[in-house]
Amino acid sequence: MAFREFHSGPTSRRALLRGGAYLAAGSALATLPLGRIALAHDVSESWPNVSAMIKNYVDTRKVANMMVTFGNAQEDHAHTVGGGTLSLQSNKQVDENSLYRIYSMTKPITGMATMMLIDEGKLGLDQPLGEILPAFAEMRVLNNPEGALDDTVPTERPITIRHLLTHTAGIGYMITSKGPLLEAFAEQGLVGGRVSRFPIPGLPEVTPAPSLEVWADRLAELPLMAQPGTKWIYSASIDLLGRVIEVASGQSFESFLQTRIFDPCGMASTYFTLPKSETGRMTDNYGIAGGFPIPIDPGANSIYLDVPTVPSGGGGLISSPKDYDRFQRMLLGMGTLDGTKVMSEEAVRIGTSNLLPDTVDTSDSWIAGEGHGAGGRSVGTQFGWGGAAGTLASVDFGTQMRVALWTQYMPTTAYPIRKEFLTALETDMRSRTGG
Repeated sequence: MAFREFHSGPTSRRALLRGGAYLAAGSALATLPLGRIALAHDVSESWPNVSAMIKNYVDTRKVANMMVTFGNAQEDHAHTVGGGTLSLQSNKQVDENSLYRIYSMTKPITGMATMMLIDEGKLGLDQPLGEILPAFAEMRVLNNPEGALDDTVPTERPITIRHLLTHTAGIGYMITSKGPLLEAFAEQGLVGGRVSRFPIPGLPEVTPAPSLEVWADRLAELPLMAQPGTKWIYSASIDLLGRVIEVASGQSFESFLQTRIFDPCGMASTYFTLPKSETGRMTDNYGIAGGFPIPIDPGANSIYLDVPTVPSGGGGLISSPKDYDRFQRMLLGMGTLDGTKVMSEEAVRIGTSNLLPDTVDTSDSWIAGEGHGAGGRSVGTQFGWGGAAGTLASVDFGTQMRVALWTQYMPTTAYPIRKEFLTALETDMRSRTGG
């Protein structure tokens, strides 16, 4: 089996919307006729350029589907633009209950789970990781991130929970490591999300570690790429938080997410393992080669039907637009959803704020000039992240707006969808506001 977590590339540093466009979008959504928006899900006529962009991609069969969900404040469901089918060979239309591989959009969920334990005093934001996982108490740092694994120096400070939440622990990743460190990640099975049952050219054949505990122990044996708290390096740190959550809570990672987030949020379609009974809702995922989509994970025979040996807190979940919108609603509700308190207001406020240590240099990173919270980008009033198969999600506490983009293709750089979406949205906003 080919296992590897794909990242969403440099564009993942951007939330779905930015600055004035997001503010205008929130205002425009809030002024839609209440009777219509309360009853109808499709709002394509209010976003003609977004709708046209999506229609172009779907009609030319570059993707099987593309859908945007918009929600305002605590509306009990999102409204959609776009559509398509579960696969290029299917006639079944996607909707808010279709299932997508969300990959790194798993990270904000893991981040909020961590914030719950911090809020309960079972973890500390600046607590040394070694107090929870002793194997990480005395780490070494590579003199050259691409050099020999025995050419190291001691860490100057301990790794903390804050470092893990913000990718500033110095830990590597199969998608950011190079040289001997990358080889060691592959040899030790230190993978994130899953991609396909079939070998994919350019990807190593990797046997995943047999459990999250073993995965964490093996990771502790490898040197860091940088001193903790000095650089932003997209990393396996959010995956490692899954093991931290297990130890701090006394529950398995999967059980903690299920009982503390999915169940109280009413997220009945979010899984690490796809139930066989739900394959009829699962989208196909496509690899783009030479401009053509090639199925790499058909929904009917998805690799997600297999129980993962390592549940990846950094990229392992599948979910539906409806489910993820409920997670976003919970965040906008400052931890409360439909009268159910899922987490505290303080935990949400801190988790969605900029948690980057003052000592970190982000100048040459994806998030240069921006911030990072608990598993997602944080700038101003916005918080969110993207997934490796084209998905995006963001909430804005200023406009009380939640937005997500749903499609399935890899790599995300194959098409300029994210840039085109933002441009289309800005054009729609100028039209509505006369700007």
